[in-house]
Amino acid sequence: MSKLFTPENSALLLIDHQVGTMQLIKNIDVEQAKRMSLALAKAANILGIPTVLTSSQEDGVQGPLLPELQQILPVAFEKRVKREGIVNAWTDANFRAAVEATGRKNLIMAGVTTDVCLVFPAIDAVSEGYSVQAVMDARLALRAVRRHVAPPHAGRWCNPDRDQHHDRRTSPELGH
Repeated sequence: MSKLFTPENSALLLIDHQVGTMQLIKNIDVEQAKRMSLALAKAANILGIPTVLTSSQEDGVQGPLLPELQQILPVAFEKRVKREGIVNAWTDANFRAAVEATGRKNLIMAGVTTDVCLVFPAIDAVSEGYSVQAVMDARLALRAVRRHVAPPHAGRWCNPDRDQHHDRRTSPELGH
């Protein structure tokens, strides 16, 4: 397994990017968090990175996935894994099957809440031999993620782009 995350060996997992769940974000502006999440989805789409979307109880207070995700990733949106009350997405058999179906061992994970949506599935994925890059701007939880999910990378939303284009001189997607 390559330590370098590339479009050819990585999958993006967007966990609980739901209208209601987004309102739980308190450490940055909700609209900024939404823009960053959608930018990540757009980057995956442009780079051809398979994406798995999952939601928890869409009919409840968490609400539906961000509607823009349907426009950006229509196939992934249609195939999204709707979890019913399962907090740790990794323990949902349908989510695991969707991840395995990508055939990728490098996982770029983003969850609305770091301490719940992201950290549990990241720990479980690493324990099963996946490499995980955690995408976050939730600085308050960063130390916990780094302590429990080593050796994944934890960083701001643009980190996956850094690994996708390790040599910017030869990045056709960026016009070079």
